[in-house]
This record gives sequence, C-alpha cells and structure tokens, in this order.
Amino acid sequence: MLPYIVQKGDTVLRIARTYNVNAASLLSANPGIAADEPLVPGLLLHVPAQHYFTYRVQSGDTLLRISARFAVTTYALKAANRPLDLKQLQEGQLLTIPNTGSSRIVDARAEYGQRELMNNIESLLEAYPFLQSYTIGHSVMGKPIAALRLGDGPVKVHINAGMHANEWITAPLLMTFIEDVAKAAAAGEKLCGVEMRTLLRRVSLWAVPLVNPDGAELVQEGLPREHPYYNELLQWNNGSPRFHKWKANVRGVDLNDQFPAFWEQEAERRDVPGPGPRDYTGGKPLSEPEAQAIYALTQEQQFDLVVALHTQGQEIYWNYRGYEPSGAEAIANKLGKASGYKPIKLAGSDAGYKDWFILQYRKPGFTVEVGYGVNPLPVGSFPGLYDEVRPLLIAALEATL
Repeated sequence: MLPYIVQKGDTVLRIARTYNVNAASLLSANPGIAADEPLVPGLLLHVPAQHYFTYRVQSGDTLLRISARFAVTTYALKAANRPLDLKQLQEGQLLTIPNTGSSRIVDARAEYGQRELMNNIESLLEAYPFLQSYTIGHSVMGKPIAALRLGDGPVKVHINAGMHANEWITAPLLMTFIEDVAKAAAAGEKLCGVEMRTLLRRVSLWAVPLVNPDGAELVQEGLPREHPYYNELLQWNNGSPRFHKWKANVRGVDLNDQFPAFWEQEAERRDVPGPGPRDYTGGKPLSEPEAQAIYALTQEQQFDLVVALHTQGQEIYWNYRGYEPSGAEAIANKLGKASGYKPIKLAGSDAGYKDWFILQYRKPGFTVEVGYGVNPLPVGSFPGLYDEVRPLLIAALEATL
C-alpha cells in the first residue's frame, strides 16, 4: 500500500486515475470514505498501487526531463507527489513515478476541471509548439478562462464547452479532440479520413474548453465551508450540500441565458426570481464575467461558424427565429450524419450563445447536446461519447469550406 495524503480538489476517481487503480479497489482499501462524498484534505489514504516506483532526482533533472524519461505526463507526476513543488527539484529528492496506464496527455478517466485543463494545456504546448494558448477572461472566482488556437487558415471556427457546470464532461471531449487534431497535424496523418495539415492551412480552430470552471468545481468537489459564497450557495441550492444538478456559475446565473438575443423574453419565460442551480438569466445580459469573455472573443474574432457543446439528448439545434443563414440546416444535417445525432428546429428558446451569434452575424451556429442520460453523464461513458463527437467536430471544421 502506498500512503497518500488527500489534497484540496482530490476525488476518489482522480486519485485512482493518478495511480492507475480502479475506484473500487481504492474504496475497499479505505472503508472510511465513500465514492459520492467529498474527500477531506489532510486525510491519510492507503492506495493499492502496484504500478509505481521511486526515483532519486539527479543533477540537472527537470520536471520535463523526468516526464520524458519515464513517459509519464507532468500532471501525473505532480499529482503523485503532492504537496511537493516539482518546479524546485533538489538533487537527491525522492519522487514517486506512477504508471498511469495511458499514453495520452488528456486523460478523461476521472473528473475534469480547471487543474486538469491547465496542466493539459501546459503539456500540449510542450508537445505541439504550433498550438497557441490565450487567457480570454477570468471567472467570478478569478480562474483564467483559457482559449486554444490550432491552425492559421482564414476560415475561423469556434467551439466551446463546459458552459453548464454539470455538463463538464464536454471539456475533456473538446480537449481530447484538440490533442488528436494536433497529433495528426504534427505527424502528417489523417483524422476521420481528413488530412489535418491541409485542413489547418484552411481553417483556424478557436476552442474554449471550460467556460464555467467555478461551476464545474462545485459539481465535482462539493462546497467547502471556506468558500466565499458558502452561505449563499447553500441557500440557492435549497440547503443541499450536493451540487450534481447545478448548471449555473458560482453566482447562480445560467451562462447560456446571458446573451443579448431577446434576453427579456427569455427572462420572462424562465420566470426564475433569483440565483439558483439553473435557469436564472441574471439581472441583465452579460452580467457574468464568463459570458463576457466568450462574447468579447467572438466580437474580436468574427467567427465564421460556432459550435457550443452541451449534454445531453443527442440533438443538434441549428436555427434561431429565422435569422440563420440559408445553408444552416444543410450543415446541421452533415453534423447529424457524422454523429448519428438528430438536427432539431428549435422554438421557444432565447438568450443562448448560438442564438446571439446567429442573430448578430447571420452565420451558422449550433448547440450540440452530446450523449444521452442524466447529467452529469458518467465518466465511463466518455469513450462512446467521443466516438460520436469526433467526426461531428471534423465535419464542423470542414462545413464552410
């Protein structure tokens, strides 16, 4: 057994992923914890890890060199050696080297939030120097909202994910897609039958993988007593400490009801008087910094096509009050053919991101409801979801060419 001290943000699945053990084994070795309850920082756990070894830091070692030497991501090294600061390695220092069981940078076998995202971006930038990263704004709690750009083509396509808190699984879906596109482009290979280098000379992909990092953290990790909004969030959640149904940002505002597209009608239709888990439009359009960030990026870049990834329903919404361009339905049909999802002509919904984009620019915009089930969709469904989403996103990149 390997002793492990729980750190802030840890979950059963995150620890299991780090040491390449299954969650059931970890729970069995630690009967005092439960899979659906937050872990208390400082708690000593026993990890039934068989796939690890100890390494003594040598002169000249860096985190990147150790990562490359043992074919393990920098994120996994950091996770296995908390709370050590691996940016300040000392000669002779002992490190735990885990066998994560995955050669991928993006690992979706556990909850995926801000810390996974930022570590993955760091690793992707190291592996693929042609990938570009930007900070387009900050969340209510000050977390950076990251954007990634792939390609330098004149056609600009934007994809965002993680706008609704309990739909956070869309973030690793988009990040896995970015990793696959970058890997194929670097190797001169095809993805879903499409040559990526050629595509990225014609298209620029702008991705924002996690629009709502504060909300995702709340769903994944629960509400610690030291949270600045502790009392308010507990009240807005009807006194429940369980936030798995939470869609909003940390101020209880639904970010996909924040955009200036008949916002007043949406607020009246929702008829939600104040902050809560879902459907509160806020006091005015763009009151929340996360919505402001996406709005500003879109205005700055003037995208040619946008896709907003949500869950669930296996549906594609493509229209908005008749303002959509003439070819929008045909593109939706192509996305549907690629994924097996059903294009839907939607009515009675306003103030969403794709609604505003269509209204403002008269260009094709799509909301894609990934998968089927109850949010948050289980981590175990990820491989199947990605099999559906990958060809859809390739089709979206090709749609305006």
